[in-house]
Amino acid sequence: MTKQRNKIGFQTESVKLANVKTNAKKPTISTTIVPKAVARIRQDIKSWNTALQLTKVEDNPKWYLYQQLLDEIGLDALLTSQYKNRLLKALKESIILKKPSGEVDQEQTDFLNNSVFVNDINTHILDSIYRAHSLIELSLNENNVLQVELIPRANVDPKNGAVYPDYTEDKKIEYRDSLEYGTTLLEFGKKKDYGLFNAAVPHILFKRFAQSCWSELCEIYGIPPRYMKTNTQDPAMVKRAENMMTDMGAAAWFIIDESESFEFAKGISTSGDVYKNLINLCNNEISLLMSGAVIGQDTQNGSRSKDESGQDMLQTLIDADLQLLEQYWNTTVIPALVNLGVLKGELVYEYEKTEDLETLWKMTHEASINYDMDTEWMNEKFGLKIIGKKEFTPGTNLKLDGDFFA
Repeated sequence: MTKQRNKIGFQTESVKLANVKTNAKKPTISTTIVPKAVARIRQDIKSWNTALQLTKVEDNPKWYLYQQLLDEIGLDALLTSQYKNRLLKALKESIILKKPSGEVDQEQTDFLNNSVFVNDINTHILDSIYRAHSLIELSLNENNVLQVELIPRANVDPKNGAVYPDYTEDKKIEYRDSLEYGTTLLEFGKKKDYGLFNAAVPHILFKRFAQSCWSELCEIYGIPPRYMKTNTQDPAMVKRAENMMTDMGAAAWFIIDESESFEFAKGISTSGDVYKNLINLCNNEISLLMSGAVIGQDTQNGSRSKDESGQDMLQTLIDADLQLLEQYWNTTVIPALVNLGVLKGELVYEYEKTEDLETLWKMTHEASINYDMDTEWMNEKFGLKIIGKKEFTPGTNLKLDGDFFA
């Protein structure tokens, strides 16, 4: 049976892109994605397991439930803070492009440092750490400005290299066989990994549960429900009772018959410490996962030394993120940008090596006592404005005229 093709030339079943002509100015895959309305539902451990199982089926595994779950846990304030803290520290670093000779290509370095698409690409590369995978499509607009489009992760099967235009159906595009792969289609991340956010899912779900229970406890103990006894067989009296209870405030209320009784169940008296402890545990686990340490949260047992060691651990993770960016740019991104004509020549993508300026200044200051220092280097390294060596004449501060003790 002959397979039908749609208007842009893709087969409607297990599509191969090998025969599609590369056109950098017109995206090919991102335009096929069918927008879907996503209903928000309550997430729990069962929905997490269901989403993971759907990614492991033999035929046409789907990732949309899992990616929608990650979108949901991304609303957690602490996770967002830890994620942004680590991401922005890596994105703010200045880029250096070097020629094979080791000389800095200043013109193209300035071009990348001032281009919006660089932050877009780097964000998608780093997001592959947290969400397992990123597939982007590059194109040029009418002004020949590079555009970066992320293929929705809910539509991508990274294990088999397939994009589902409609993730509820089995029609797919096998993008790794296309001519665009490696030029306008760039892929980042591990193909058999679920990302760092996967380990945060249970902690955020339990944290939400604890917050929900704690809020119900506050409602019950803060504004106890009210009740009123009346003759429920008389509609007029019931109506009058409803008006009275409504006018008395917004607390929960109900009406019972005069012959009925109501009592509060006597449970364990608590101030919510059990929920607070669970929330603190989940917050600490999220911090350890994202930053390698609990930084600035434990105000009861925290200390300056603990925060400094935590910052050192976070910096180690950021250095690893920068190294990952260098690897992807040198092996994947730069060859693609050269093919598209955005960059020219053989280039090496690097970041400036981070230095401990506080320790370096201490060493410089101690050495300056016995040795002459390069003032130009000191001005550039520490932001000083040294213009020369200060002249010192012995006795200039002595008051020789007049009274010696004046």
